[in-house]
Amino acid sequence: RLPKPHTTYANIIKSFLPIGDQDKSANAVLPNATYSVNTLEIDHDNLADYRRICGFENNSYVPPTYFAVLSQSLQMNMMVKEPFPFAMLGLIHVQNSVTQYRRIKDSAVFRMAVSFANLRDHDRGKQFDFVTKVFEKDELVWEGTSTYLSRQKRQKTTQKSSTTQVEPKPTLDSNDMHEFWEIPEDIGRRYAFISGDFNLIHLHPLSAKAFGFPKAIAHGMWTKAKCLGALGDLPESFTCDVTFKLPIFLPSEVEFIAKFDNRDEQVDFGVYDPATPKANLIGKITQAQAKKKRQKNFNKGSMLSGYFFSRVFFSTMVFSKWFFRMLLKQ
Repeated sequence: RLPKPHTTYANIIKSFLPIGDQDKSANAVLPNATYSVNTLEIDHDNLADYRRICGFENNSYVPPTYFAVLSQSLQMNMMVKEPFPFAMLGLIHVQNSVTQYRRIKDSAVFRMAVSFANLRDHDRGKQFDFVTKVFEKDELVWEGTSTYLSRQKRQKTTQKSSTTQVEPKPTLDSNDMHEFWEIPEDIGRRYAFISGDFNLIHLHPLSAKAFGFPKAIAHGMWTKAKCLGALGDLPESFTCDVTFKLPIFLPSEVEFIAKFDNRDEQVDFGVYDPATPKANLIGKITQAQAKKKRQKNFNKGSMLSGYFFSRVFFSTMVFSKWFFRMLLKQ
């Protein structure tokens, strides 16, 4: 079974301490580790809540982002139990890719495996991936890649950093989708109880300010799921890549745009600030790989540029439930 978050809380506290070889970026090596759950059954009550908060249809199929949520507890365990080279506090979730190879019935029994992968240099530090694969019997039915950035200190140089040009919003026509969403202040707390991601930056303005945010921000994976739920009728097999750009402060109004110029081949979508061209999230949906290539790891590489979606990763989750319940008592 999937591990419960509280079983790793002691190790998460230990990861806060400045001991060991964390952040030795020059010699950083990812652990050669894969964590697996051999019998994974869907909690249908939790799945129903997830569909409701993300806007997915209440049918008999697993939403394309749901396995990414389930894999997070394995990812957290891997970072606290293995010789993970980076401090968990400050990891930034910069990209996410999911590939669904066919529609997946929520009544099936699955096997899930999560691995570290693809450590590489980035101009702001180091990037790495968590690669998740989900099997039904011996068939690979779903896989996902979550990319994180560990920011590192850089040597001082006289060369100025290049600025990234903000791209204009897509030009719309009658075939495209264009909506404005009012995102409520409590969406982070509500999603946390469903997803298990009680990161303090999502729960309350007071806790978010402790980590440098003026307000609480929406979960990136909720935003991605909200986009896919809004698109509705998705292909039977597809890949959806997103890059997280800027945080969505709560409450907020955002603009959702989806381009259907080549719907049979690709759908481009994004979430934007209604008053400016700045994007919170940029994504695309493409046809999945052919069946004969299913066993290959999916990796689109780095598409990160410009603005970062600055989210502090799982390291703050140990304090979050306690803090939130203290707020409720006030």
